[in-house]
Amino acid sequence: MGSAAASKLRPVGRLAPSPTGRLHVGHARTFLLAWWHARSRGGRIVLRLEDLDTTRVKPGSVESTLADLTWLGLDWDGEVLLQSADTLAMESACAGLLASGQAYPCVCTRGEIRALSAPHAGEEEPRYPGTCRGRFRSLEEARAATGRDPALRLRVADGPVRIEDGFAAARDFDVAGDVGDFVLRRRDGAFAYQLAVAVDDARQGVNEVLRGDDLYSSAARQWHVQEHLGLPHPRWWHVPLVLDGTGERLAKRRDSLSLESLRLSGADPRALVAWAARSAHLPCWPRATPQELLGGFDLARLPREPVRFTDQDAAALAAAR
Repeated sequence: MGSAAASKLRPVGRLAPSPTGRLHVGHARTFLLAWWHARSRGGRIVLRLEDLDTTRVKPGSVESTLADLTWLGLDWDGEVLLQSADTLAMESACAGLLASGQAYPCVCTRGEIRALSAPHAGEEEPRYPGTCRGRFRSLEEARAATGRDPALRLRVADGPVRIEDGFAAARDFDVAGDVGDFVLRRRDGAFAYQLAVAVDDARQGVNEVLRGDDLYSSAARQWHVQEHLGLPHPRWWHVPLVLDGTGERLAKRRDSLSLESLRLSGADPRALVAWAARSAHLPCWPRATPQELLGGFDLARLPREPVRFTDQDAAALAAAR
């Protein structure tokens, strides 16, 4: 099912925070926009905690994330999906892609890849040159031949993919030319973000994704994974991020802007909801719950440029009781 067909279904959006640190006001705004976007059209919202990168998951972050979302006034349908608790669908996807030849073992290290292929301008990740394409018939053969635990890479077809976006302009992405065959499962056995997102969106019935525009390029990789697995493509909406007063991206390390700090200090979450609504040019009053603003939500009002969250905004929010 393509994105056009998906648009005729009842909307199913999702909140998918990663418990790798404290959520901040930028996350809150994007989650509110995703929630309003689905709920205002009679849609469902599912919640997934993307905790597969265990080296970055902070102790207590899962509980803190759930508390932050509840404090903000958001709700969701069905049980929370903790990615690490059930990876059978990802295991099955990898096994099927390997058996069909659509994925292959790779024993290359990051250093070896960087030595062969420098990153493109503006990209941190070097293009994989295809060193292990056709080299091994199985994971076991790769391991026996090299003494290394292999990763699993997806064979990416040449040529650009056009991603139609409901908010941002449509863009063409040449995944093969920019990053090459990308990793589905790392050498340490951990499932990669692009695979996990595609598999779990399908598993949860997600047919629309509203998220920050820093993830726009990820949509093209997820499109390739979905194509290979025969999964539907959701509709995408990529919205501008929240920046601080100096124009820098908000970071999880900024504890003063974290939802946990605001929550524990006794700040009124309705003031943050109202700020997010005003930043989206929605009709609002000084303090409001997400539910109270559903009737006036219109994504077409959303500004096309990033939003600034200034020191004055932070002070006002911290003082709201």
